[in-house]
Amino acid sequence: MRDDETDDTLRYEVVLNHEEQYSIWAADRELPAGWRKAGKRGTKRECLAHIDEVWTDMRPLSLRIAMAKAAG
Repeated sequence: MRDDETDDTLRYEVVLNHEEQYSIWAADRELPAGWRKAGKRGTKRECLAHIDEVWTDMRPLSLRIAMAKAAG
């Protein structure tokens, strides 16, 4: 881990887009278009750990839907 990450005191939000892909965003900044809060706020490390825990399928939502239709 880099030094600037261990001393990071910024607060972040975990965010999610329409394809259910996760990212983090500085909590004090306005969210970019197409992103919404996913309900977790904390340090960079905490937010990234949360994403590691909850984002178990990296495929975009549209691909998951298409594959489910093809299979069923």
